[in-house]
Amino acid sequence: MENYKNSETTDLIIKCFYNVYNQLGYGFLEKVYEKSMFIELKNSGLFVEHQKPISVYYKEQQVGKYYADLIVSESVIIEIKAAETLCEEHEFQLINYHKATDIGVGHLLNFGKKPQIKRKIYSNQ
Repeated sequence: MENYKNSETTDLIIKCFYNVYNQLGYGFLEKVYEKSMFIELKNSGLFVEHQKPISVYYKEQQVGKYYADLIVSESVIIEIKAAETLCEEHEFQLINYHKATDIGVGHLLNFGKKPQIKRKIYSNQ
């Protein structure tokens, strides 16, 4: 089923998220959590890219460039937040990264007062 695509990787990502959250707690800047997740994911044996550029094209011309917080095993995009709570704009940011790449699975990880995880599946078809 599409909902379980890359489940081994995503299960490990969630475990790493809670390891970082339990260690650091709430209140740091997003960059602190992003770098900590990078370390935790690498230490778990995953291939991780940090701040990987994502180009946006319109009619075959590049019109924008964004940077994914983390891309794991070239198959899961991770967007890190340190907000009070997740909002719709955060979800659309992740969906737009999916639209600009061939990566169809993503996690929105919020290191807020309460840890939050949103999993997004997207198909460019």
